[in-house]
Amino acid sequence: MTQNKQALTFDIKRKIPNTLARSGTISTPHGDIQTPAYIGAATAATMKTLTNAEIDALGAQSILSNTYHLMLRPGADLMEKAGGIHKFMNYNKPMYTDSGGFQVYSLGMAYKKGLDATSHTTKGSSENAVMSADQLTKVDKEGVWFKSHLNGDKIFMTPEYSMELQHQIAADVHMAFDELTSPLSGREQIKSALDTTHAWAERSLRRHVALNAVHAEKGENQQALFGVVQGAREEDFRYESAGFLGGLTLETGEQFDGFGIGGTFQPEELPDVLTWINETLPEGKPRHLLGMGAQPADLFLGVEFGCDTFDCVAPTRQGRNGAIFTYDGRINITNKRFEDDFTPIDSECDCYTCLTHTKAYIRHLFKANEVTGMVLASIHNERFVVKTVEDIRQKLNESDAAFWAYKRDFLVRYYGQERAKDFLYTSPADWQ
Repeated sequence: MTQNKQALTFDIKRKIPNTLARSGTISTPHGDIQTPAYIGAATAATMKTLTNAEIDALGAQSILSNTYHLMLRPGADLMEKAGGIHKFMNYNKPMYTDSGGFQVYSLGMAYKKGLDATSHTTKGSSENAVMSADQLTKVDKEGVWFKSHLNGDKIFMTPEYSMELQHQIAADVHMAFDELTSPLSGREQIKSALDTTHAWAERSLRRHVALNAVHAEKGENQQALFGVVQGAREEDFRYESAGFLGGLTLETGEQFDGFGIGGTFQPEELPDVLTWINETLPEGKPRHLLGMGAQPADLFLGVEFGCDTFDCVAPTRQGRNGAIFTYDGRINITNKRFEDDFTPIDSECDCYTCLTHTKAYIRHLFKANEVTGMVLASIHNERFVVKTVEDIRQKLNESDAAFWAYKRDFLVRYYGQERAKDFLYTSPADWQ
């Protein structure tokens, strides 16, 4: 095997003045990603209900899997034995892995309560943003005790162990192990989690560097590591986190290859939070917005405020439940009004579902509990978000005016004039 000496490079192609938006190219041992780009969520080494051929047909440039879930099954040892995740799932494009940090929160404070109840500014409550006896995680300064949601086994994950697992899985880009907490949990808890995240970031980086040295000795590809910025909706904490991680340098000179941005839950918070972070992080390294992409506003605001890539499980999850994106807004395909609607989900969409099937047929599949309905809805939703970011990138590269006009036209059509105003305020005044 020929060693790839550099795990990742990032070249900026174009920027929009007076914003943080930029386009570029991320290069990895398994190929390039033209940015901005939507990274498909393949949590357990698969995008639910979709084959690799279908993922490729959607135009996805890369996918992201989750270390916690892959640790439980099939296990990192098996994936290493298979030759890494690319060979295991026969996928030959760039791949990311999350560290397991999100599960610290989703199986911890948010367990059995839900993300909205513990994080949303209007749907949530600080009363819910507390630890409980039911949760499946326990955090201390060394790491996190997980109680497996599959069989109850207790697993202690440290930053070092997360790195070891991710290097066994062998994606191109890893995330440092972090402690995600609720933005409603209060400044004391948020600061405690932030301090833990920073300590774990340095430990993650040290172990990552040591593991890459082993890869180099074996002539194997180098792997990249992103530090994860936290701090909830607290301005000073976000500046602190971006400054610390952006400047973290080991005695031997190694730094993070890029950065993940965690702990955002609503599009309304993105302009402020991303400005604090991305004005502070090094400009020449890629930034990945973790877990955002549940609605189009996430994508437009993420790009405008300096993010290069995104991932989110919501498009396929919503699709499997009959909630389907269209350029005129989201629909529920199970509604009776689609019973005899023999038109495509969206006549402007170029996905397999829209080119070959009608709303009436897809509604029938959902009503009959046929898995094909979930497949077709997932294909459409995933193509919708991938294509939206493709078009954002195209307009950004074309001209400033093209980007602003596309943002305005898309969001007004999707949300309606009044709701779209919440996301258009940063555009030039004469285009609002």
